[in-house]
Formats: sequence, C-alpha cells, structure tokens
Amino acid sequence: MQDWTNILAAVRVGGWVIYPLTVLAVVAVAIVLDRAYVFLRFGRLPPGADDAHGIHMPASSTGMDNGLNHAPRQNVFKRMSTSWRPDASVPLWLREANAQSVASQIERDMSKGFWVLETIVTAAPLLGLLGTIVGMMHSFQLFGGTGLVDPAGVTGGVAQSLVATAIGLVVALFALFAFNYFSRRLERLMDELESFATARLGEIRLATSVAGAQS
Repeated sequence: MQDWTNILAAVRVGGWVIYPLTVLAVVAVAIVLDRAYVFLRFGRLPPGADDAHGIHMPASSTGMDNGLNHAPRQNVFKRMSTSWRPDASVPLWLREANAQSVASQIERDMSKGFWVLETIVTAAPLLGLLGTIVGMMHSFQLFGGTGLVDPAGVTGGVAQSLVATAIGLVVALFALFAFNYFSRRLERLMDELESFATARLGEIRLATSVAGAQS
C-alpha cells in the first residue's frame, strides 16, 4: 500500500504533462484490450474447422465448412471462405480476385488502431521531454543574481522533470511492445489466410479436373 502511495505522490509531482500522458496511456490500454479481443475472437479457426484444415487435404472441405458455419460472422476465415463459395460457373480468376479483395479488407480491419499505438510510441517520450524542460525551467527561474533562493523549489522542479520523463518512457514502451506484438500477430494471421486460400483453391482445381475427366 505504501508503494502505491509513493507512486501516486510521484505522479502528482509530474506537473500538467501527466494529464496528456495519462490520456495516451488510457488510449493505449483501450486499443490493446480491443485488439486482443478481436484477434482472440475472430482471428483464428473455429475448433471444428481447425482439425479439418490442411493444404494437402482436399477431402476436408466438408468438415471445414461445417466448422466455419458455426463461427461468428466476423471470423476472418469465414469471411475468406465466402470467396470460394459462389456458383461453379463463376470463373476461377474472379474468385481469386475476390479473395485478394477480402484479404485486403481483413488486413485493414484487423490493424485498426495500430497507427494510434505507433503515434503514442513517438508522442509519449516527447511529452515526457517537454515535462523535463518545463521542470528544469521552473528550477532555473528560482536562481537569482545573489544565488540560490529556494532549495525546495529547485528540487521540486528536478523531481517534476524526472517523473515526467519516466512516465513518458513507460507509456511509450507499453505501446511499443503492444504494437510489435499485434503487428507480428497480424503477419502470422495473413500467412494463415494465404495457406487457407491456397488449400481451397487446390480443392476447386481438383474438383474441376475430376469433373472434366468424367465428362
């Protein structure tokens, strides 16, 4: 409890710069929670479709479709599967174009808020630096022509500088780790979607070849 009291006391010393830094911290936490939910809820194969997924398993399409039917509408794999479900008369090149368009839209939807995290990574240290400058200016203003006027005021200005810098760095580090993690998670998801689309394309080509041979 004493530690939390010391932390709150140090934050109060930080001056007005703490307020915008707090706003940035709240925004970063909100984005992290939102993206974590989105990736966990909509960014993976449903349990039923996970076992049927495989690039070289064309016979697994039935199990895959059954699993995706029970998935949420926003599930990225369900959204991608709609590109391969049109009528058989739809040309294969058109299905591929639709799949590319859907993949681009999925990437945009899943990366919402990334630019805000990237901005916080840059803005938080700069705000902390601004707080440092303001605190040091406050300390230097206490020096007069006859020397040191208010030692307590000088140390308070230095404390304000250090606290503002520290909080700015903490907020920036949190946003940086979150941005790097979700960026890597998005890259892995897009690789999985590409593998998924390749599997479905192979199934369609195989079915077309079999139908042509039988005719």
